[in-house]
Amino acid sequence: MSVVEQARRARDAAEELATATRTVKDAALHAMADALVARTPEILAGNSTDLAAGRDAGLSAAVLDRLALDEHRVAAIADALREMAALPDPVGEVVRGSTLPNGLELRQVRVPFGVVGIVYEGRPNVTVDAAGICLKSGNAALLRGSSSAAHSNAALVAVLRDAVAGAGLPADAVQLLDSSSRDSVKELMRARGLVDVLIPRGGASLIRTVVEESTVPVIETGVGNCHVYVDAAADLDKAVAITLNAKTQRLSTCNTAESLLVHRDVADAFLPVVLAAFAYAGVTVHGSGDVAAHSPAVVPATEEDYATEYLSADISVAVVDSLDAAVAHIRRYGTGHTEAIVTDSQRAAREFVARVDAAAVMVNASTRFTDGGEFGFGAEIGISTQKLHARGPMGLPELTSTKYVVTGDGHLR
Repeated sequence: MSVVEQARRARDAAEELATATRTVKDAALHAMADALVARTPEILAGNSTDLAAGRDAGLSAAVLDRLALDEHRVAAIADALREMAALPDPVGEVVRGSTLPNGLELRQVRVPFGVVGIVYEGRPNVTVDAAGICLKSGNAALLRGSSSAAHSNAALVAVLRDAVAGAGLPADAVQLLDSSSRDSVKELMRARGLVDVLIPRGGASLIRTVVEESTVPVIETGVGNCHVYVDAAADLDKAVAITLNAKTQRLSTCNTAESLLVHRDVADAFLPVVLAAFAYAGVTVHGSGDVAAHSPAVVPATEEDYATEYLSADISVAVVDSLDAAVAHIRRYGTGHTEAIVTDSQRAAREFVARVDAAAVMVNASTRFTDGGEFGFGAEIGISTQKLHARGPMGLPELTSTKYVVTGDGHLR
């Protein structure tokens, strides 16, 4: 079936989803969760095929781990759907309302986008997360995963479609696009008028391709060259702990710190400690000459290093002369995701927050907190690094648009 035909079927499904009650949608989410658990063996069989192909293709251990499913992981994915069902339904929420001087009643209410296309890499859990958050927000989902997870995704979507249909909603609310070639991505990006919004989740190359080539409106997500700036007024023990957590708590996420900036006034005291901690944690430091002076293990940093989202046990480190210099460095190399300052100076914190242009700015906290779950939003489709419509973690409300409802009593203009 062509992507255009799948998109048309998604539009029909979206029309029905738009008027589905919360009770019906939540029942579908619970049915999806129960079905995932009940049909775990067939899901794991598909995943086993993908893992074997991945090993033969020489995929790294980290990539294989992101791809792998087991009973525990499937159960956790199912639990995420149940947690999603407990969240408030954004559809129909009144964003604002008033009675105009002429007596017209004005309400701005949340409505679904309609058809949401999602292009993503690797992780099969994204298939379920995306399907669930789209259904809960009243949207039909067109899912285009990676070829490396083709069998896993096919098994998951088969389970989800059966469960959705069994709950009384159209099975075409969840559809999987062919991942055997790039043609499906190209068709999806050109399906303007059938697909309402496209969300890419993955590496910089994927996101850049979708943003630059799509005629469908795109919400840009994910690329995170995140910085931790240790100010002259920082508590250095706190700074070491925050920096290590931001870098090492999980290496492969977009909210992981990839760059460390240290004020020159505290560099001599701070760098030996943090470099030793990095060495112990197995992190390779790419640093400037004044960083390398504190450890022979430091690799000379290039211009490319400062602009790189490593997603690995690497970090770039530089010494800066001032908060101004730190902000200038971030503006040059940052990706607008998450930036952090460690300082006991309220003035420095206020200035940093005001001047740094990012979706999230942390004061004395790890960059790893930029996350829908950590923010208390529950479900999250991704972290938007753009400025229009949504910015930061995108929960259920961000998967909606709005419409104005105007009620009169024979009013004429």
